[in-house]
Amino acid sequence: MNMPAVQGKRTPEDGENTINSCSILSDNTSIIRIDHLTKIFREKNRTVTAVDDVTFDVRRGEIFGLLGPNGAGKSTLIRMLTTLLHPTSGTACVDTFDIIRDPEKIRSIIGVCPQNSTLDVELTAYDNLEFYGKLVNVSDGILDKRIWELLEMTELADRAHMKVQTFSGGMRRKLEIVRAFIHHPLILFLDEPTIGLDPEARHEVWQQISQLNKEKTTIILTTHYMDEAEKLCDRIAFVDKGRLIALDILENLKQLIPAGDLIEIGFDSIDEKMISALKENTTLNSVEVKDKRVIISARNGSKLLPEIVTLFEKFSTPMTHISIRSPSLEDVFIHLTGKKLDNNVHHEIQTSGRGRPS
Repeated sequence: MNMPAVQGKRTPEDGENTINSCSILSDNTSIIRIDHLTKIFREKNRTVTAVDDVTFDVRRGEIFGLLGPNGAGKSTLIRMLTTLLHPTSGTACVDTFDIIRDPEKIRSIIGVCPQNSTLDVELTAYDNLEFYGKLVNVSDGILDKRIWELLEMTELADRAHMKVQTFSGGMRRKLEIVRAFIHHPLILFLDEPTIGLDPEARHEVWQQISQLNKEKTTIILTTHYMDEAEKLCDRIAFVDKGRLIALDILENLKQLIPAGDLIEIGFDSIDEKMISALKENTTLNSVEVKDKRVIISARNGSKLLPEIVTLFEKFSTPMTHISIRSPSLEDVFIHLTGKKLDNNVHHEIQTSGRGRPS
């Protein structure tokens, strides 16, 4: 398990050494290095640590998933890496540049697609791309060709001169993603790129992200959709309450929970003696009762299922449904945090609002 060691806050002297090292990357496999990064917001009556002593690397050319519930600190972390926020402590290198010392240089090598749309819906698709291309200093000699390349990539070439206000949500999102890619950035930051989209539009955006990654672009993807991370990401980091709680490839993350298949059996009423009998079965890893469901973890679950069904019949417990599956990322997150990923129990403080950053 590739988990970063947390060793406490950096001293000013330590931070200075880390900043100096950005221009001398001995490890060419890492394109982002985050070192004890912390961000604290202060209000009149409370203090919120949005990012809490986070340390990890992002490898060059990978799709790196940053997963966590709303308010976990994902967007705050991205805002620091894209130089929109200064950290309270710690530092980070983006390619060979430091997020505090070299903001302009970092902005020249990254593309950012924020969670909230920033397209001008009164302009056409072509005009939106042209305007942004000029902002990021794409040469006039190649800008037109580049715009048509991106419109073809998104299958929007036939709508190039139509106003964006006539586009569907999925079409707008695809346009916004390639707009961030117009200057061939080394790193593309996508903050919740498919939020609010229907399943078909989400799959179209997934295809687009994979296509951009094939152009040797490192992609940082924040999401709270487990299926999105499983489909796209080479490595996945779980964050919760501002802290990094796990980071690894999908297969290794799934090994964090008790090995075996997950068997779920629904019921209307149940005999506690039957639950005791299940828990006494040494071939089962774990047995949990939750919301009129028995959730069982077991190796070779399909082979053990007939024995489990026989036990239900023995205690005259009717079953409303039966399912069996391998562990998912959602199961891993629940195992690590005790809650589902979509439990929206807290929110990030927005820097444009009342909070005062420190």
